[in-house]
Amino acid sequence: MKIYVERIGEMEFENPVTLLEIYEKHKEKFPYPVTAASVGNVLCELNYMVKEDTRVRFIDMTEDTGMKIYVRSLTLLFIKACHDVLSDCRVHIEHSLGDALYTEVYWKSPIGQDEVEMIEKRMKEMVEKNLPIRRLSVPIEEALLYFKKQGCEDKVRVLKYLKKDHIHLYELDGFKDFFYGYMVPYTGFLKWFKLKFYLPGIVLQFPSIEKPVEVAPFKEQPKLSRIFREAEKWAHILEIADAGALNDYISKGMAGEIIRIAEALHEKKIAQIADMIAENKERLRVILIAGPSSSGKTTFAQRLMVQLRVNGLKPISISLDNYFVDRDKTPLGEDGKPDFEALEAIDIKLFNHHLAALIQGKEVYLPKYNFIKGTREFPSIPTKIEKDQPIVIEGIHGLNEKLTALIPKENKFKIYVSALTQISIDNHNRISTTDTRLIRRIVRDSRCRGADAKKTIAMWPSVQRGAQRHIFAFQEEADVMFNSALIYELAVLKRYAEPLLREITKDDPEYNVASYLIKFLDYFLPIEDEKDIPLTSILREFIGNSCFLVE
Repeated sequence: MKIYVERIGEMEFENPVTLLEIYEKHKEKFPYPVTAASVGNVLCELNYMVKEDTRVRFIDMTEDTGMKIYVRSLTLLFIKACHDVLSDCRVHIEHSLGDALYTEVYWKSPIGQDEVEMIEKRMKEMVEKNLPIRRLSVPIEEALLYFKKQGCEDKVRVLKYLKKDHIHLYELDGFKDFFYGYMVPYTGFLKWFKLKFYLPGIVLQFPSIEKPVEVAPFKEQPKLSRIFREAEKWAHILEIADAGALNDYISKGMAGEIIRIAEALHEKKIAQIADMIAENKERLRVILIAGPSSSGKTTFAQRLMVQLRVNGLKPISISLDNYFVDRDKTPLGEDGKPDFEALEAIDIKLFNHHLAALIQGKEVYLPKYNFIKGTREFPSIPTKIEKDQPIVIEGIHGLNEKLTALIPKENKFKIYVSALTQISIDNHNRISTTDTRLIRRIVRDSRCRGADAKKTIAMWPSVQRGAQRHIFAFQEEADVMFNSALIYELAVLKRYAEPLLREITKDDPEYNVASYLIKFLDYFLPIEDEKDIPLTSILREFIGNSCFLVE
């Protein structure tokens, strides 16, 4: 049997061999910790037994897939330690906070620093013992009975809708739990973590993709924390905390009610933001809107402008794209290609000059970028605004103070838009906001840009790096944050995304991600009837029929 292993070369084996055995013999050739491998183009755990000629690529913690496996395995370790230290406790994995997870542990008494230190000590003990993490194939009925006896109604709610005979559970030192992704084979892989008591919960810190062998420092993100708490409040209003609860509403024919309430919450929040601006209309002249790809900021900007008009204002919008420098002056990225996301790709001097002139009531000839020629063109008719006309600017660099350096801070209002998913699969399986945005983009790119899911997935790591550099680093600079996630949206996106994802085959490098997203969407019942989704909905930006020009 011949196996070609990237970084090692071709190897011959007389008998079947596990991926872990190959990795352990050649560990020194891998600069970063490995958590899984791609066999052919299929993601496999390290315990996978290779039995035929194939090609293997080991996946380490510098890749999104590798880091997800590490964090998921670390989460199991954390939950197990909580149950060992605090008998009969309930653990909720709430949401991410940078390179960390915010969790809450419910026990007979409120937990404090002492309990957190004991949990961390127990986690380290299990890492030192290098305990096996075993995957078990269990009949679905047996799993449902097990979790019902354990009082895990959240798992029972979601698993009862799966159309499978068997599911996989993971066992660690006698503790069994359900996770919808792969794990590392031993606790000895989980060396890098810290726990921090963060009233009223616990922050589970782990490494970043950029520095995978050291725990990333914890950064306070009070505004992001508040918006997550608001999302949880919305989920409480709707009485939908997890996928199973959403499925219950859909199966009872109550999807329309959920859609209407979710959309009303969005409209109320946008109206509140518009009110904040209107109350300070003499001071706030520039409204800056930023957010990562597929956050729905384009529709948000349009809806905000409607609400500003309700408040008697007459906003105008300016697109940053029209201030791109001439294409031959675009800065180059590390790969030697033009970096259109760099701040220097924008003519900041001209942009600031125009903003300052408009605010002072002067006439300005606003440019229009010709993307075919790669140069700016100027109209024959100038633009002039009055004091009741705030300037709305939507773009990737909106939160970066360097973009509008000549405009005093007191004249600016910054808004951060992102899809911070309110629900989880269950108490232990949170939904990644990145996964939600990727599914949104796959659907939109197919409909509007002629790009198949394979192309969208292939470029996604680059999109994420750009967001990390230009958006996430500045999100706490925002005056207000808007959560564009809709609690029902994955049930709608499911029927659009699944056929696109199934077009990706095992011959494609993007198969691993596609397969993961298909399995993820399995946990949601589809909403087939879209009549209750308003034409103003942010979701319409992705599925179509928006009343705004966001195509």
